[in-house]
Amino acid sequence: MKWAILLAGIIFEVLGTICMKYAEGFTKLVPSILVFVFYGISLAALVFVLEKMEVSVAYAIWASCGTALIAVIGIVFFRETVSVVKIVSISLIILGILGLELFD
Repeated sequence: MKWAILLAGIIFEVLGTICMKYAEGFTKLVPSILVFVFYGISLAALVFVLEKMEVSVAYAIWASCGTALIAVIGIVFFRETVSVVKIVSISLIILGILGLELFD
């Protein structure tokens, strides 16, 4: 169950970050409100996960998965530039997440 809650937290963190893009410096009302709603849900999920998981592992997974997903979403949906360094860096984030989980 802790993994499902952590995954939900990651998804809501990503949704909050996407809304930041659409909020255009908090000039758009609905995306601006959704930034706070989605981040609130995300942080609440993280709080619940921390009851059953070490903070070092839970936060590292939450933050790095969110970062990797946002990087991929930026490339695919927002047409951000792609470079070898960006792809290698995202891959290293994913490897770090796997390392935390597999060797804990």
